[in-house]
Amino acid sequence: YCYLKIWIFHGFYAEEDLVGNLASMSTSERIKAIQKMPETMKKKREIRNKVLKEITKKSRHHGSQLSCTQCLQGTAVSFRRFGNSLSEYFHLLRFWHRALKMIGAKFGTSVLSYFIFLKWLLTFNIFSFLINFSFITIPQFVVAEPNKLSFMGLELLTGAGYFQQTVLYYGFYTNATITKIKNGPSYNMQLAYIFTVGLYFVICFLILLFSMAKSFCRNFINLQTYSGNASKLLCTWDFNITNEKAVKLKQKNLSTQIKEDLTEVNREVVHFSVKERAVRIVIHLVSWIASLGTAVAACAGVYFLSINNLKLFVKGHKNDLESQAAMLVLPFVASLLNTFIPFFYSWLGHLERYQTPGHHIYVTIARNIILKISIVGILCYYWVNIVATSESQCWETLVGQDIYRLVLVNFIFCLLGSFFGEFLRRIIGTTFCVSLGLPEFDIGRNVLDLIYAQTLTWIGILFSPLLPGIQTISFSIVFYVKKVSLMMNCQPPRKVWKTAQMTTSFMFLLFFPSFIGVLSVIGVTVWRLKPSEGCGPFRGLPSMYAAVAEWIKMLENHTPSKWVVWIYHNLITSVLFFFILSVLALIITYLYWQIIQGRKTMIKLLHKQIIN
Repeated sequence: YCYLKIWIFHGFYAEEDLVGNLASMSTSERIKAIQKMPETMKKKREIRNKVLKEITKKSRHHGSQLSCTQCLQGTAVSFRRFGNSLSEYFHLLRFWHRALKMIGAKFGTSVLSYFIFLKWLLTFNIFSFLINFSFITIPQFVVAEPNKLSFMGLELLTGAGYFQQTVLYYGFYTNATITKIKNGPSYNMQLAYIFTVGLYFVICFLILLFSMAKSFCRNFINLQTYSGNASKLLCTWDFNITNEKAVKLKQKNLSTQIKEDLTEVNREVVHFSVKERAVRIVIHLVSWIASLGTAVAACAGVYFLSINNLKLFVKGHKNDLESQAAMLVLPFVASLLNTFIPFFYSWLGHLERYQTPGHHIYVTIARNIILKISIVGILCYYWVNIVATSESQCWETLVGQDIYRLVLVNFIFCLLGSFFGEFLRRIIGTTFCVSLGLPEFDIGRNVLDLIYAQTLTWIGILFSPLLPGIQTISFSIVFYVKKVSLMMNCQPPRKVWKTAQMTTSFMFLLFFPSFIGVLSVIGVTVWRLKPSEGCGPFRGLPSMYAAVAEWIKMLENHTPSKWVVWIYHNLITSVLFFFILSVLALIITYLYWQIIQGRKTMIKLLHKQIIN
């Protein structure tokens, strides 16, 4: 084995001989030999694939003499080869990898964290769209009737008119059991709808928990956090990089990371006099009172406008141009408030003059989350308590249309925010008022725009199953627009600072209060609200959940399905089961936290010993 490594290094073996010798090794020896090769990763992957092909070819030649163990080994090799091929394809399909490197190199990890979070949300919505389209929309196409409404063009903004009779909204879906072949398999649309949405939220819950835990481990307890700057300076260069542009980009990225680390080390603690502290406290109090008062006023305006919207467009709904255009008033006002009030919050943050950019960003995020979640909460109250009890023929479709308009108008205002907040600000700072200079990228405002948009999408999934597909398109456009605006209009942060934990904070805000609040709204809708009598898959039922209860009653008469009935009665509807599950989750979380704290303490002690 040692001789083989030497021969590989000096190039004495031809490639065919190299592949043959590697194929004759054991799996562990072959992996070590390939890892030791002084080749690029691309070349190593090529050699590995050739070796796996050679092993598969040999196993086929000796197929008649194979034992059971050898068959299993051949199957394992085939699966490993298939997995390696998939990983390579996914590696090639990574979205915006170079763009993220350029952003991180020029603007640092603080701005980069926003784009990583945006990319993560994009993949999240692609997954959502594929699930809903596969299990809800495609079966509906089988029994869908032709749309008799005419397309006027304004429906793209309002979501009404022609789109009412399409798979975009809840009201179009049938409540029948779909069967195309007589006495053949059937597809229960009620169960498909509620199980798809329910399992999707369970998967979202698990993905969010896993992502938060992974991000927390990587950013809070990673060994590299305590490894010092010397290792980053001396040991992080990748000598396989030979392209000139890639070398410059890597140098710039490494330089920015070292600056951020040095800023953390050399942070100075500013001491204020008693008078200065009193002035700062007064400024902070006034700023918080102003921000909370603005949020309360915005919520009151949205609520009264929602009531007026219901009176105008639910009771006397018309399909003419004027009525459809008037539907845009509520989403326009809500998006206007969500776009321009955060600029006021950013101004308050500059007025308070925090010592570090991190404090400024986190305070701005807290104020924005109060504003946006409050507005979403008012809208949810309006949908659940007022629209659901109104005289509308299909209140679920009306809610879906409202959310569609909110998502679309919010997307337009997000693009306008880049124009007014960054492009015009650059023109003013470089032409009329040179002392202002170029603007900085507002991380807090932009992140909360994403969380607000994703919250609306989650709420709308029950009423508009294809909404994640629309959000996927909007997030893709937002990424490119924000990237171009950042490169053309913004300057790097004046104060370089390290934000390794910021992505974890974004995911936590997405989980709570956003996702937890959405689960509450969906739970009330499914368990408590009565579905419309004339539309949707749950028409005629006392609640959406009643479809599951009726299905369980049917299964009680079938002996092979008794285990499903047992799980339903003893686990899903059992309060004791969920209580025990919650207690176990709390105990595991506590033990995990203690392990993390112990590991962090040991790492810090070890680091001090190394320094001494």
